[in-house]
Amino acid sequence: MRFHYNGRFSGNPDDLPSLGDEPNAVQFKEAEDPKKLSLIANGISLLIAVVTFGIYFVYGRQPMHIIGSILSIVTLVPHEFLHALCFRDDVYMYEYLSKGMLFVVGSERMSKARFIFMSMLPNLVFGFIPFLLFLIHPSWTVLGTLGAFAIPMGAGDYINVFNALTQMPKGAKTYMKGFHSYWYLPEGEN
Repeated sequence: MRFHYNGRFSGNPDDLPSLGDEPNAVQFKEAEDPKKLSLIANGISLLIAVVTFGIYFVYGRQPMHIIGSILSIVTLVPHEFLHALCFRDDVYMYEYLSKGMLFVVGSERMSKARFIFMSMLPNLVFGFIPFLLFLIHPSWTVLGTLGAFAIPMGAGDYINVFNALTQMPKGAKTYMKGFHSYWYLPEGEN
């Protein structure tokens, strides 16, 4: 993996690195505009936050821990690094803070399973595992707070996983081009 920090995203999808098209590639049915995707992801994030905070307060019956709140913010960049580690080739990180987004774009094709793993890895590490540990040990409020904040932060990743699970047939591979993901069946498998 070769990591490149490309700074602030211009908002123009044509400025993102991309691979050449695959014959018969199909674009994921997803928001066409990064601004629309941001609105959808932030709405989903809000709904997930209601659930995680509700579970936290009902189950833990303890105030949220300030250190866990701070840690959830500190994990924003490591979250993207965990995505980046799942790529074998070049991967580029961008920030689009005006839309509440940090993201990576990779320059390779990957299997459906690896794409889902790449999408979920940071959410497992910083969100679900700490929150599960809190549910097992309710006194671990730092982990509970970290998880309650970090799980909703992965809304954009959950959208990618949903798209992969519902749109990619068995044996398909996926790649990113500009701001979108595409799937295709490799030659000989369609």
